[in-house]
Amino acid sequence: MPMPWFLLSLALGRSPVVLSLERLEGLQDAARCSPGLSCHLWDGDVVCLPGSIVSAPGPVLVPTSLQTELVRRCYQETDCDLCVRVAVHLAVHGHWEKPEDEEKLGRAADPEPEEPRNASLQAQVVLSFQAYPTARCVLLEVQVPAALVQPGQSVGSVVFDCFEAALGTEVQIWSYTQPRYQKELNLTRQLPALPWLSVTADGDNVHLVLDVSEEQSFGLSLYWNQTGPQTIPLNQTDIVPCLCVQVWPLEPDSVRTSICPFTEDPRAHRNLWRAARLQLLPPRGWRLDAPCSLHAQATLCWQAPGRGPCQPLVPPLPRENVTVNMALEFPLLKGHPNLCVQQVSSWEKLQLQECLWADSLGPLKDDMLLVEARGPQDNRSFCALEPSGCTPLLSRASTRAARLGEQLLQDLHSGQCLQLWDDDLGALWACPMDKYIHQRWVLVWLACLLFAAALFLLFLLKKDHVKGWLRLLKEDIRAGAAARGRAALLLYSADDAGFERLVGALASALCQVPLRVAVDLWSRRELSAQGPLAWFHAQRRRTVQEGGLVVLIFSPGAVALCREWLQDAGPAPGAHGPHDAFAASLSCVLPDFLQGRAPGRYVGAYFDGLLHADAVPALFRAVPVFPLPSQLPAFLGSLQGPRGPRLGERAEQVARALQPALDSCLRPPGTAGMGRGMGPEAGDRT
Repeated sequence: MPMPWFLLSLALGRSPVVLSLERLEGLQDAARCSPGLSCHLWDGDVVCLPGSIVSAPGPVLVPTSLQTELVRRCYQETDCDLCVRVAVHLAVHGHWEKPEDEEKLGRAADPEPEEPRNASLQAQVVLSFQAYPTARCVLLEVQVPAALVQPGQSVGSVVFDCFEAALGTEVQIWSYTQPRYQKELNLTRQLPALPWLSVTADGDNVHLVLDVSEEQSFGLSLYWNQTGPQTIPLNQTDIVPCLCVQVWPLEPDSVRTSICPFTEDPRAHRNLWRAARLQLLPPRGWRLDAPCSLHAQATLCWQAPGRGPCQPLVPPLPRENVTVNMALEFPLLKGHPNLCVQQVSSWEKLQLQECLWADSLGPLKDDMLLVEARGPQDNRSFCALEPSGCTPLLSRASTRAARLGEQLLQDLHSGQCLQLWDDDLGALWACPMDKYIHQRWVLVWLACLLFAAALFLLFLLKKDHVKGWLRLLKEDIRAGAAARGRAALLLYSADDAGFERLVGALASALCQVPLRVAVDLWSRRELSAQGPLAWFHAQRRRTVQEGGLVVLIFSPGAVALCREWLQDAGPAPGAHGPHDAFAASLSCVLPDFLQGRAPGRYVGAYFDGLLHADAVPALFRAVPVFPLPSQLPAFLGSLQGPRGPRLGERAEQVARALQPALDSCLRPPGTAGMGRGMGPEAGDRT
């Protein structure tokens, strides 16, 4: 992808310059010369033997100066090496002079034909190049036509492509002719230790790849080549702690002004952790990829399927400091899908977790992790890692591990468990629990078969009665399924008491659709005990797991709060009430929309007359947003799903229930009457 605005900024000595490297294709060396000259490069390198200085028999070509330029020699599209191009400037040295003995004695017998004074000149120019550990010599043949032969005048130059060299090395170049008529030219250059940069495009994403040594510090400037005052917009999600700004005029030896304004910015640190990714490197390596350095520690943890948080394996495994973008090794013998990596930052205790083997080894398994502790005199003890802690196998606890303690020890000694880690202090074992689950299911299937056989016998004996009973049972099941309904979690901003009454009327009406509605109005006791964020997490997880939807109800207050989060990455602490679940939920709702996980989990709604459709932030229009009550049928159809019943009559009932509360909100302040009751707000409906 062409990027004409991008240049690589380097500091060479005290003078900042901008360097743009020409690209050469192919492996072959080449030579070219100035117009009017002809040149030829000898195949292969030659031996560097300058020899002694000899007198010029007349006008000869000699090198007068050397000039170098850095270029790139590329073998493939992205495989390039640094190369030094050398230009040798040539001039005519000496004059046509008649020998003194010829003037006195005349011509000798059988004289040589006199060389014409307007003949062309030819020279063999040697280039010697040394840059540890490389040393090369090449030979260039140059011919100058007679018309350009003017003693003491420059005739042009010959350019050689090129000598390969490494970044940061010192190169020495010599040039002389064979035979040598003067002292050889010598040029020494220190190549810049610049980062090696390539630009790749992946769809709409552009990646800048810099290849530098681990000890080398570097700066990268992306700038617009503009004049006059400028306002440069910065994308909120691109701000990270190591983002710096450098400004300078495009003049020789200009002074640059640099600032790094986001080092302590909380938004920048949050963006950095959102951008960080854990990557598995086979067979047992891993790497934390992030745009900036992170002060974090990592540890392995065990994630049981559907059983709460990942449990850190500390001890026996210690925490380790993390180096960003560096490959690290797991202290493991085998991988397991339940083994995950936790990154804990010292900045606000942010946490990143990835179960790296889930893709290669399949989903989480219902295995039991046994922790073996080894003491002196070969004393060994075993406990099983459970949500409540590490339970000793031979204990009287009422947990699954304690009940199956003897069987798990037998599995361990018989080699049925997989050893994940081992050292002098202990070991970790993963023991499969499938067979114990299968034993329970065998009993369940036997009971089901016996029950089916009894039903079949009863059906044969009392066929007519059984048919009527089955018909009644079928109707009861349908009625129960309809009464149960789909789950819906309502999130709203408590703008005022009238709006809360309107949301309460909507929640009560949706319960009659029927839907299983969760709203913070009916859960004040849980909100006070758990806090808004924990309450939202529990309700959102339950709603999503049961296939329900989270309903975002937009109001002027909710829109302002969303814009505050989108612009400033979070409101000021204490800016909202202790029961405001909407304000607390935005820290988790926004990542779902930013990462494309919202469709199928969220819908939006707003009330006619209280908010215009254009006021809803564009980020949230990735999901359907319904005005109420004008689009109540479509809104209810989205909540019920494709298999829901016909909702024409239900929509009219909900609209009638909403209208008094909506009219109360639309009246000017001081003229609104008392709203309808909040329904079951006195109790805890969730």
